[in-house]
Amino acid sequence: MMEKTIVCISCYYKGYDFMDEIKNLGNKVILITSENIKEKNWPWHAIDEVYYMPEIEPSVWNLDHLVQGFSHLMKDNKIDAVIALDDYDVEKAALVRETFRIPGMGQTTHRYFRDKLAMRQLAKDSGIVAPQYSSIFNNEVVSEFTAKNPAPWVLKPRSEASATGIIKIKSQEELWPAIERLGDQRHLFLLESFKPGDVFHVDSLVYKKEIVFTSTSQYLSPPMAVSHEGGVFRTKTLSRYSDEFKALDEANSKVLKSFGLVNGATHTEFIRGKEDKKWYFLETSSRVGGAHIPDLVEASSGINLWREWARIENAVLKNLDYEVAKPTGFSAGLIIALVKDQKPNYDDFNCEEIVRFLPLDYHIGIVYKSDSKEKIEHRLDEAAEKITKDFLNILPPKSKPGS
Repeated sequence: MMEKTIVCISCYYKGYDFMDEIKNLGNKVILITSENIKEKNWPWHAIDEVYYMPEIEPSVWNLDHLVQGFSHLMKDNKIDAVIALDDYDVEKAALVRETFRIPGMGQTTHRYFRDKLAMRQLAKDSGIVAPQYSSIFNNEVVSEFTAKNPAPWVLKPRSEASATGIIKIKSQEELWPAIERLGDQRHLFLLESFKPGDVFHVDSLVYKKEIVFTSTSQYLSPPMAVSHEGGVFRTKTLSRYSDEFKALDEANSKVLKSFGLVNGATHTEFIRGKEDKKWYFLETSSRVGGAHIPDLVEASSGINLWREWARIENAVLKNLDYEVAKPTGFSAGLIIALVKDQKPNYDDFNCEEIVRFLPLDYHIGIVYKSDSKEKIEHRLDEAAEKITKDFLNILPPKSKPGS
């Protein structure tokens, strides 16, 4: 089968398995990444060419320079696909595709998977239940929203990954100063009703608009809580036969169908309201989940999301059939925490349920797998207690924009 040329864009160190797999399938791999991570352990055996972009600030590149650089790249390379390996790269990849008319997700669709205001508007138009929200461009619109929807609220960046930059607001007195502090960044935020409840994530693979694989999990420590208060990040998979799985599978299908994803990997989050038990859509993305969630999914299902995503892209480019393997049905758990030691001692954590310790500096990261969901919950609780008592290093959250 004819070799295809795939450009991977990543401002973070990730996507090792994707590049390894796409190369194994007989393709040329070009990586564009940030200059400050050139020393990372990239899969050099799989990368044919690499180009570096200086960062203006973390994860931000000069997009005009990216387009200019890409035009030089195009002189000697017929580019067949451009892949964004991280949430922050979705916009970069969409711009390149649009500029050079390369097939794949363009700038209009990419906004539904990156811009939380666009997500909210499309969800509302599609009849998908989500927390009440408002843009904050106009003072009168904000006042009308807060009059109808009582505090607390969250002030959210429209395009940050995970829970970065989210500010919880408890009253009108807090709201206006917080908006003012945003200054000329104000248009980059939205306001949303704060919904207390349990947060879940759904990780999927999509091929020709069909969802071919789904894994559902529950955060035991929501990312927002960990981001704001420090602490221990934990998540566990849900049984494919549980009511929660069925509800999430249905909600996720509605989101992905409405948002127009054709091929690739997705990570979508929902909250089950504490009071009304309704399922609310929070956000989605057109990439593999972060925070080592692919390790959790693989422990549970035997499916490596990065490699399957590469196989999907290869099948699309070469007009081949694609089929994902039948998933296994283990319960799995993941725990990650920032700790004081660069290389923490894992001796106290050893047990038969451990799949792997994640090699992260200044972090404890453990993936568990078992036939018993109760055993997974017990191991996660036990490890969280041990980490909190003996290892934890809590950093203060980032200051509010403009403060």
